[in-house]
Amino acid sequence: MKNPIPRRSALLKLLVPAALLVLAAPQAAYADGATVRVATPGPTMGPATPFTGVSAQAECRRGLVSGGGVDQTTGDDRSGNGNHVMGTAPSADGSTEFTGATGVVGTDVRHWMAFGGSGSNSNTVMSTTPYAICLSSERIRHTLVVMNKAAGPSIGQTAVTVVATCPAGTRLLGGGARTTPASVGSLKPIAGFPSFADAAHDFGRKAAADGETDPDSWTAVGGIGGGRDSGNTTYAYAICTGEHVNPRGLTTTVHFRELPGPTVASTSQAVTVGCDSATGDRRRRGRLISGGAAASGGGVTTTDFTKAGSGGTHLIGSYPGSATGTPSPDGAAAPTSWTADIHAGGSPSPNTYSDVWALCLSSGQDEQD
Repeated sequence: MKNPIPRRSALLKLLVPAALLVLAAPQAAYADGATVRVATPGPTMGPATPFTGVSAQAECRRGLVSGGGVDQTTGDDRSGNGNHVMGTAPSADGSTEFTGATGVVGTDVRHWMAFGGSGSNSNTVMSTTPYAICLSSERIRHTLVVMNKAAGPSIGQTAVTVVATCPAGTRLLGGGARTTPASVGSLKPIAGFPSFADAAHDFGRKAAADGETDPDSWTAVGGIGGGRDSGNTTYAYAICTGEHVNPRGLTTTVHFRELPGPTVASTSQAVTVGCDSATGDRRRRGRLISGGAAASGGGVTTTDFTKAGSGGTHLIGSYPGSATGTPSPDGAAAPTSWTADIHAGGSPSPNTYSDVWALCLSSGQDEQD
């Protein structure tokens, strides 16, 4: 009688690999092994004096920047009226800004910069915290940064819209908005959001709506209260997939939420949206790779962007975190939501709305449990 062990061993050799494939399939099928982590060094204090600015940076030690955010501490109501976001932007080294020639200005960026500014009021407790969204992906191994800019705004109670569009054959991952100089206390970016360079979205002036997929542009809106021209400039940054990245099968889905307010002077309001928001397609929930925020006049996904009801209304936060709006700590894996925090400033702000966007990445292989 032959020993049955060899036959059993042969059978195990056939069954074990098959079992491993079954166990491994759910992990391998989710966004091609992509992981997302948040990098933040904590707050940088300042600005402590009026009409100045402060910068801070976060670095992705693993992966590439797909987007980023900012959060501020504002002090009491009076100082909070003048503390505002001056911008968020990718950087090659964490200190140098892309402000020169427009077009493709950088590749494989790992640093994210956040800027805070002060108006006529300041406080020693003011601070600015940067957040970098770090994407590690077998498919997205290279990224590029597109920058566009425009002069202004320089006339009181006006705004300037700037759109940066990804090159054909690439996919938008995120973006930033920036205004300079900080010495103009009422100058600030009042919006940064995903959009499309097509007629239906007025070539970036109308924001991407909830459930829309694969936007190709990032829009920045610079606003000003009292008019003053000191070489004012508004910058828009789009982070796109780079060379040798085939976008086929990659989908970026927009999630959007808008709430009325804040309208009362010296008050603020936060609004949050996540990648689990309902779109009817579970396969396109994906994972959060960036987000945007705006203080607007409302209806930003159905009409061209309009300003809030006061020139002093401003952003004090646009950052990744939890569904309850808690900012992500350093090293946090897979943040689920994006939060926008809007402050009315020192005067009433009628007809004001708070807007937030989450941009969520999925692949043709993604499956949800």
